[in-house]
Amino acid sequence: MVKIGFVKLGNIGTSRIVDLLLDERADREDIDVRVVGTGAKMTPEVAGDARWLLDWEPDLVVVISPNAALPGPKRAREMVKERGKPCIVISDGPAKKAVNELKENGFGYLIIPGDPMIGARREFLDPLEMSIFNSDVLAVLTITGVMRFVQEEIDRVIEELKAGKEPELPQAIVTAEKAVERAMFSNPYAKAKAIAAYNMLERVADMDSRGCFVLKDPADYVPMVAAAHELLRVAAELAFEAREMEKQTDSLVRTPHARTGALMKKQKLLEKPGA
Repeated sequence: MVKIGFVKLGNIGTSRIVDLLLDERADREDIDVRVVGTGAKMTPEVAGDARWLLDWEPDLVVVISPNAALPGPKRAREMVKERGKPCIVISDGPAKKAVNELKENGFGYLIIPGDPMIGARREFLDPLEMSIFNSDVLAVLTITGVMRFVQEEIDRVIEELKAGKEPELPQAIVTAEKAVERAMFSNPYAKAKAIAAYNMLERVADMDSRGCFVLKDPADYVPMVAAAHELLRVAAELAFEAREMEKQTDSLVRTPHARTGALMKKQKLLEKPGA
């Protein structure tokens, strides 16, 4: 039994589902999972609550947050390192600034530039807009292959731990091209639509960052963040178009977990998944 702990600081789109990717039917017998979350905040003070998870003595810890270069996420992963536990950091585009530090300290990392910042301006963002944004981000990241990339890399580390090996932690920046290879599209037009949708998310991140940190006049930043969210909506529609193309030819790939944790695979809707 491999014990996996997740420390969720603040929120990126991937945060909502990352732990559930490993056990979609709640019947895996080879892992045990616990999560410590700090809600929307990610200060060093709240990051200190990672100790509750570490007292559980996990075999692997995943720290997921926006901008892993900030003090809060850094404190959380340093606490994990002090306990001698393998640690994978999952974060968004601004975390690229932390890559050298992560490598030097032996951390794994999955940096997702297409997990965009939200348009966090009070004139624009309310709880419902926030929820819609995250649901659209999650849809695009899932369909374009990012979620499978994350799931497969964590599963690989779990298998190495089960075998008693020193795990080889992933160190990757998840580009559109890397992501869509994991999506296993059979139709090249579907693949092209997925690449386009992912790249639109990166543009959403740029626009929201500009709207939140660069523009100072509400007459400028409110339309900017609103436009970013509109672009995301279109990206989600494009991603679903790609998935529908695979359905039309009965070639949508599914990779469920067996009870043992092994990944199975099927493509035709009515066939049984195999090893």
